[in-house]
Amino acid sequence: MLTLERARELNDSMVTEDHLRIHAMNVMASMGAMAEHFGEDREHWMAIGYLHDYDYEKYPEEHLQHTEKPLLEAGLEPEEVRAILSHGYGIVNDVEPVTDMEKSLYTVDELTGIIQACARMRPKGITDLTVKSFMKKFKDKRFAAKCNREVILDGCGRLGMELRDVAEICIEGMKPFAAEIGLLGTDSE
Repeated sequence: MLTLERARELNDSMVTEDHLRIHAMNVMASMGAMAEHFGEDREHWMAIGYLHDYDYEKYPEEHLQHTEKPLLEAGLEPEEVRAILSHGYGIVNDVEPVTDMEKSLYTVDELTGIIQACARMRPKGITDLTVKSFMKKFKDKRFAAKCNREVILDGCGRLGMELRDVAEICIEGMKPFAAEIGLLGTDSE
């Protein structure tokens, strides 16, 4: 089973850009919270979240096309690799998310981008971000416009959950990592 330590080792061998590492940590934190919600292995889900964009920096135009073989060769289980591939469903591949882990990754990958953008605008960063504030920003299509809201809503539907509930789980999951992900806010500087 993929450990968080091994995921960091693999991801950090491919990813050097700070913003991509921060994104990996955002998704990692959210996946840990989603695992707790579903009563699953928190560290395992965090490891999958941290490693999900393994090939993105080197192959942005061929994202997830350079993931399966190297990760299998690195010792990941086929279902772990499939979970990682599934976050590209309908965007870069046809690996449909079917397990709770896959559906969660598919959803939080884009969702964490909006949460991060919301938190960056606040004096206290993510530490006092509420779902109500998030929902206001989510409704503004111009805010964090590159984050695919259709994917987020599709993912929530696949999970059988309301957007506000998934967002709350992710926000709360990201709060303990606020310092690491640069979301303590301007008041802390």
